[in-house]
Amino acid sequence: MRYSQNEKGISVQLESDDDLWHLYNIVEVGDLVTASTMRRDEKARNAVADQRTEKRRMTLGIRAEKIEFSEEDLRLRVLGVIEEGPQDIGQHHSLMMEVGERVTLSKKHWKDTQIERLKRAVADTNKPRMVFVAMDQDDATIAVLRQFGLKEIACVRSQRSGKQYQDDSKGQDYHGEVISKLKTLAEPNMPLVLLGPGFEKERFADSVKPLGLFTSTFVYHTGQSGMQGVNELMKKGMGADLLRESRVGVEMEAVEKLMEHIGKDGLATYGNQQVADAADAGAIETLLILDSKLREEDLDKVVRTVEVQKGNVIVVSAQHDGGKQLASLGGLGAILRYRLA
Repeated sequence: MRYSQNEKGISVQLESDDDLWHLYNIVEVGDLVTASTMRRDEKARNAVADQRTEKRRMTLGIRAEKIEFSEEDLRLRVLGVIEEGPQDIGQHHSLMMEVGERVTLSKKHWKDTQIERLKRAVADTNKPRMVFVAMDQDDATIAVLRQFGLKEIACVRSQRSGKQYQDDSKGQDYHGEVISKLKTLAEPNMPLVLLGPGFEKERFADSVKPLGLFTSTFVYHTGQSGMQGVNELMKKGMGADLLRESRVGVEMEAVEKLMEHIGKDGLATYGNQQVADAADAGAIETLLILDSKLREEDLDKVVRTVEVQKGNVIVVSAQHDGGKQLASLGGLGAILRYRLA
């Protein structure tokens, strides 16, 4: 992502699908959103009476009424009333945001957390994504780690039968099918993480490394395969040096520490009033806020209080297991420097 300030607000260049997620967490109902779009010119007519003309490209500014993000096809849709543009002022229109487009946002008030999110998106732009293959002898789950969460891409079955797996051709087909799917995902500087119980992941590493699809390959043992194994790896801090570079890894590790403190020694609290009281007392070491909560509430006062006292603030995505755990606590929690009375 890149952004710049102009007379209308802040202009954002969308460079990846991760940027769409960041923008979704910044746009609010009531914002003026300006972007290039396709719309039919209702005033013009073709030779045939009442035949509608083809859509043409134009720049429109709409006052946002509804914001939707689709995780499946990674598209952002903003619906609202046209306020600026060459035609149809006062009518409704949907802006479909896609990678490669430039969008300008005008707000009555920019929250500190929104500006911080823009800065973080820029900083994370050049960080490589990560591909996981969680596998055992029976199946392999392929997942991609994006800036906002884990997405399962495919599950491949080995089609083997019997305890001894005497037909080795099945094993070769199994690895070959996993590799064919990985070829469609590989990007420059992207690391590959193999994990799971048993030794199938080591055998697969011997198959995939010589192909040079990924700059580096890491192998970890987990008690489970599938998405459960990926979440196990991230929650328990296994491969910490690797995952520390990923935003999701940082978020999940922080939530795991929060849950441990809640259950063990009381060096944690959660809930709006409890966290606000802890912030006022200067007791917060790490503040955790769910991104969906930031879309709904103005928490800048708490954030500023924690930052002034040299505390750490982590915005947690709702799109992974750590985010779901934080949501169960109301979307706001804090790891404390000391217990509160």
